[in-house]
Amino acid sequence: MALPDQCQLQAIHQTAAALDSRERSMLFYLCGVTDANNTTLCVEDFLRSRVIRHERAHLFLTELMLQLGRFDILRDVYKTSRDEVEKSLAHRRVLPSFRVLMANINEGMDHEDLNSVKFLWGSTLSREKIENAQSFIDLIIELEKLDKVSPGRVDFVEECLINIGRVDLAKKVTAYKMSAVTSEGHTSLQQRHRAPCPFPTPNGSPCLQQTLREHPIHNATENISAPVYREQSQLEFYKCNTDPRGVCVIIDCVGNDGDTLEQTFKALHFNVLLHRWLSGPEAFSVLRGIFSQRENLRGDCFVCCIISRGTANHLLGTDSYGAGLHLDDVRRLFNGDACPALAGKPKVFLIQRYDIPEIPQCAGTQHRDEDLETDGWCGLSRCDVVPTDGDVFWSHCWTGERQLERGDHSSVYLKVLRDALHKGQRRKTHLLDVHTEVNGAIFEHNKRNPGAHYHIELKHTLRKELYLH
Repeated sequence: MALPDQCQLQAIHQTAAALDSRERSMLFYLCGVTDANNTTLCVEDFLRSRVIRHERAHLFLTELMLQLGRFDILRDVYKTSRDEVEKSLAHRRVLPSFRVLMANINEGMDHEDLNSVKFLWGSTLSREKIENAQSFIDLIIELEKLDKVSPGRVDFVEECLINIGRVDLAKKVTAYKMSAVTSEGHTSLQQRHRAPCPFPTPNGSPCLQQTLREHPIHNATENISAPVYREQSQLEFYKCNTDPRGVCVIIDCVGNDGDTLEQTFKALHFNVLLHRWLSGPEAFSVLRGIFSQRENLRGDCFVCCIISRGTANHLLGTDSYGAGLHLDDVRRLFNGDACPALAGKPKVFLIQRYDIPEIPQCAGTQHRDEDLETDGWCGLSRCDVVPTDGDVFWSHCWTGERQLERGDHSSVYLKVLRDALHKGQRRKTHLLDVHTEVNGAIFEHNKRNPGAHYHIELKHTLRKELYLH
């Protein structure tokens, strides 16, 4: 065991001083530490202890800087370059390849990708863990604690990346799995952990060989294009031709748009269940009981429309106080775990919320995952091939409660949505393009009415094109 020389100690000191908080956290993660005190002094002490034990200390330090993207430190402190370090690492890497992979995926994600991942893993991790996670790495650390993800188990991550449309990142996971020997010494991960397809492929070819098409969706508030990816295969379209197409439940706690929504979805051949003026607990009870009647299981699609006052994450219904109905609970009621009959079928959620000021939570409607009952489905579950939060289209719009002060108020969002759905029925337009038209109309409305803005959040895990006709 060789002690670090004075040059190495000086380099470590300069390195620790140059890193910001995010980079220090990533450094610890790359080295396999997830609970260290994130301070400059701790980083310096940690690196010193590692260098003492490491027979390739210089390469260890330079690979860390390479992974952190601190090429300036490579140049100024270690007197080397990115290309030289990459050449040195060509045949043998020092850092664990699993953690390097997760760090690379983290670096390749934007804020919208992270929100999509949180959406998919909302039924795996607790709400507190999801809300506190600031990065993809934060989520991975929690999944490692649950033994959902490890150096030898990365299928869960690969499946998620495919479902959010980041096939470029999923390919990195596939390459990791196919490597014969990783730096941790695991052999033939491909043989031991074969990658499951999120849905069957008729010709047996790997999922990642399927092509993706990119469709820009415009943010209605900022008019910024955000890519939405959809997988394409021989199973390109969701089957949606039963009569009725499926159940459409409408919960109207405001009283202005429920009737017109009912007419729209009846015209689209849905069995419509309209409920008015429900409290938060009543709305939860109605939603939970939808599939208690077996005839409601037969359709190819499920639609849920809710119009309510609420806060960022809760819908109050007709209540004026209390915790309300959490939006995550609405979705979880119909995922593949709680409702196996809907696994693999498209689930469309259309939410119009009228913002009220946040109020302190008191004893009210609190729902836990164990409260969510299954629907009595006695057939074979498809959850082994379809992620429990797959096949979801989530469109959430909110505007100020003051809009309701007008007696003749009707939601602009729901109006343009109804118009776009009627046009889509005539033109055979799939749902993502329908929503693009909605975004455009809302954007134009916001420009003309600066004091009455509508904001739209669109998230989806659709694997195929969806036509609601």
